[in-house]
Amino acid sequence: MRSQEWFGGSDKTGFFHRSGLKAMGIPERMFDGRPVIGICNTWSQLAPCNAHLRDLAEYVARGVYEAGGLPLEFPVTSLGETLMRPSTMLYRNLASMDVEETIRANPLDGVVLLAGCDKTTPAVLMGAASVDLPTILLSGGPTLTGRRNGVPLPSGTGTYTMYDDVRAGTMSSAEFVAAEACMWRSNGSCNTMGTASTMASLVETLGMALTGNGAIPAVDARRRTLAHDTGVRAVSLVHEQLAMSQILTREAFENAIRVNAAIGGSTNAVIHLLALAGRAEVPLELADFDALAAGVPLLVDLVPSGKYLMEDFFDAGGVPVVLNALGDLLHRDTLTVTGRTLGENVTGLTGWGSPVIRTLDEPLKKDAGIAVLRGNLAPGGAIIKPSAATESLLVHRGQAVVFEDIDDLRTRIDDPALDVSADSVLVLKGAGPRGYPGMPEMGNLPIPAKLLRAGVTDMVRISDARMSGTAFGTVVLHVVPESAAGGPLAVVRSGDWIELDVPARRLHLDIPDSELASRLAALGTPKLPSPGGYTELFQQHVTQADTGADLDFLRGRRGPEVARAGH
Repeated sequence: MRSQEWFGGSDKTGFFHRSGLKAMGIPERMFDGRPVIGICNTWSQLAPCNAHLRDLAEYVARGVYEAGGLPLEFPVTSLGETLMRPSTMLYRNLASMDVEETIRANPLDGVVLLAGCDKTTPAVLMGAASVDLPTILLSGGPTLTGRRNGVPLPSGTGTYTMYDDVRAGTMSSAEFVAAEACMWRSNGSCNTMGTASTMASLVETLGMALTGNGAIPAVDARRRTLAHDTGVRAVSLVHEQLAMSQILTREAFENAIRVNAAIGGSTNAVIHLLALAGRAEVPLELADFDALAAGVPLLVDLVPSGKYLMEDFFDAGGVPVVLNALGDLLHRDTLTVTGRTLGENVTGLTGWGSPVIRTLDEPLKKDAGIAVLRGNLAPGGAIIKPSAATESLLVHRGQAVVFEDIDDLRTRIDDPALDVSADSVLVLKGAGPRGYPGMPEMGNLPIPAKLLRAGVTDMVRISDARMSGTAFGTVVLHVVPESAAGGPLAVVRSGDWIELDVPARRLHLDIPDSELASRLAALGTPKLPSPGGYTELFQQHVTQADTGADLDFLRGRRGPEVARAGH
């Protein structure tokens, strides 16, 4: 056991390590060579979606004890979408550093990762992948379905919709505020197929969690049972020496890309899977998301691409039913943390025919994968989620209405004098990894209030930002290079014609090549402020969205080697 490098000696160093834990009431027999399992917890009252993870940690610990291990819980940076500014994405890589260094520096033989809210799942996976110990993840699960006046309220998605109603004058501010207490009935992540539920589903698909992890509601007793079983399995992973690198293979990532299309998953999955693959040293490119998901149908009828919510998805059988429905579109022989293959895990789990999960013969939409766009406006690529877009806008030509940054957007978007029409293309600059900094979920730019009042519900929108997994619309995201890196997006002007052709995978700024070159030459190298601290480190080392927006020096595995003793 790796932990015996700390606990196995009879010298002064072993004395220090054992006596410290004995001060917490741990008896001598627990240092007899049994597996030490770290419970990596992203619990925080600053992250309401993860506020129940302290409870789940107790059930994980019970499982570890049952299987003959020693559980040791430790906290790491928690990232909550509801409170953090300027963006949780700014801190995803910081949290991953916390996870990686804490695991490596301590006497752990295996790890259980507890995650929930959007960025906590990729952060803990990225950090753990760089260490590569036997590891298993437990998601916190979605919140219960909220309702107001008998109408279900989709987390996040409902907020955007109702706020547009307020801006359009069809909903009062008092009604809007009253809905706050109705949307979230319990702890847990969004009840839509937002980023949290997407990542929980993909963790199960990748093989890094037990079967059923993706959809069990946060407060369902079966989530506690899963926590207990996760603790048991963590001990077995150590005995079997089953490391993350044996599970996170190219084939596992291919499965995740296809399942993301089938569930109508978040566009954020693209940037997180690319970052995780970089840590796991698995070759994966932005183009793979288009090529691998081509022809994969949308099977799951969930908000924002459909109409149902996560409780309905769970009742329909969840991720295992989707995996079975996809059949030979997946690599069913990939290894998982259960010790069995993905196909073996879901054999016989076919659900009861709920309308929430469709079949290949009768999908919600025939082609639902993430579309990767290229052209002179996005030479490094950009993405769009066709299943959440308005079909009539997937081929569109319109004049740009440009906002130089998020402050400019907020100042002018509802100005009655704004020169904009339903055919305009809204363009936001300065919202990429370096420029914001931290690449916020601002990509679904609000529709101008005067157009909302006229009945406009969607427009083409383009930015170097991200979009919440709960959001929807004809939104082009993750433009590479970003404007702050000197990409062509930086030189778009209001009035320029922009062409979007999703079937042709094209995003084009309709100006002569010579004009584009002249504008870029005049732009020069954008200068960023020097805020100091972690933010400046982030700006100096963050990669572009097409490689996961990770920090360049964090990519790859650095292993679990025991550092020299400190005593």
